[in-house]
Amino acid sequence: MPPARPPRPLRRPGSPLATRPGPWPSAIEDDAPPPSLRIQLSALQALCRQVFGARLAVIALGVPFAMSGAADGAPRYAVLAAGVLGFMGSYAMLRDWERFGPRVLAHPTLMGLDLLVGSILLLTASPASPLGYVAVCTPLLAGLLYGWRGAGVFTGLQIVALLTAYRAWETRPGSASSTALLAGFCVAAGIIGVTLRNLMFRFGSATRALAEAHADLAVRDAVESERARLAREMHDSVAKTLHGLALSAEALAATADRTDPQTLRHRAEEVARAARRAAAESRTLLHDLRGTTGPGTDLLVELDALVDDFRTRTGLAATLRTDPDPLRRPALADRVVHETATIVAEALENAHRHARATHVTVTVTLAAEALAVSVTDDGSGLGTGPVTPDCARLAALRARGRFGLLGMAERAAALGAALRIAPAPAGAPGTTVHLTLPRPVPRPLPEADHAR
Repeated sequence: MPPARPPRPLRRPGSPLATRPGPWPSAIEDDAPPPSLRIQLSALQALCRQVFGARLAVIALGVPFAMSGAADGAPRYAVLAAGVLGFMGSYAMLRDWERFGPRVLAHPTLMGLDLLVGSILLLTASPASPLGYVAVCTPLLAGLLYGWRGAGVFTGLQIVALLTAYRAWETRPGSASSTALLAGFCVAAGIIGVTLRNLMFRFGSATRALAEAHADLAVRDAVESERARLAREMHDSVAKTLHGLALSAEALAATADRTDPQTLRHRAEEVARAARRAAAESRTLLHDLRGTTGPGTDLLVELDALVDDFRTRTGLAATLRTDPDPLRRPALADRVVHETATIVAEALENAHRHARATHVTVTVTLAAEALAVSVTDDGSGLGTGPVTPDCARLAALRARGRFGLLGMAERAAALGAALRIAPAPAGAPGTTVHLTLPRPVPRPLPEADHAR
């Protein structure tokens, strides 16, 4: 039985990580696929700046050696000019990498000009001087910036420059050993530069692929969240109203031939009101989808209108109990008011349709730490034991298609509120839906409200 092949790493189609099939390549196997210019500049910025900083210091220390080894006249001025150019070039790359880095990446001849300037200084200062270490910086930078081909070309040119400097200073003690050591350092620096380049590029590409994957997951989560929100809105508004409209229309059609005109007119007005309510709820949903909101609403005003409409539509006795002190009226955001009112509306509809209640009480209490809203009915109830968003009984209700309770739990979770649906105390019929919101900031009413 052949040995199992090790699993391949996950790679996004079309990304730089997907250009090479199979296991991850070695950092020194070949040049990593170059990512975008922005990733290249970001990946190489710290390393190249450190190399240019070290090169800047070496040039500052080694120029006096080069000046002392140059003949008077034009040679000395040429060495001075080369020292100034090398110093200013390294300083510019160190100071403003974002501006000059793309030019060096796009034009390797600039690195060749830098090599020529360093070779002039090295030729007049000898390989044994501090300027010898400038020779090591060139292959290292070439490997970081251009990969294997660039490292090979500039390492070869730098070794030629070292041999030329050695021929000029071969009579000086230590020149041979210094030249051989620097040549070995140049080869090693080129390999190290390419290795670091490949590692940084692959790390940058992997980081980009990971960021894209996170972005895709965030988009999917946002889409799923929006779908769930739309399902709640449709269930709690338009779908419910249209269901009631259909029932009213069916009843009207079934009894039209044996109903007196006054009753028929009354039922037709009920159908018209239900249709207008569905249209208004559809407009509200469209405004929400387009990101537009209406004027701010007060929770107590909203609940009062909700209870009054419920009482008119169903004929059930419904009462709203609130704090008698108007100065303690809570200031809530429109979204909180909307979600809270929708939870209360769903609780009222459940009491009417499923619990067969005869009386419903909505209570709003502003406590020290929280705002509590409860809906209590005297209907058949849910049985024994409370129903909370994380209990198994709610999962069973979801499985039976009780999307109203599911929507209530999701809305409460979106507000950071606690929702508890519990049967009435022992001996009393009915159910209590209790919603606890974080305590809002009390606000004074406008002067007109005080006058009333």
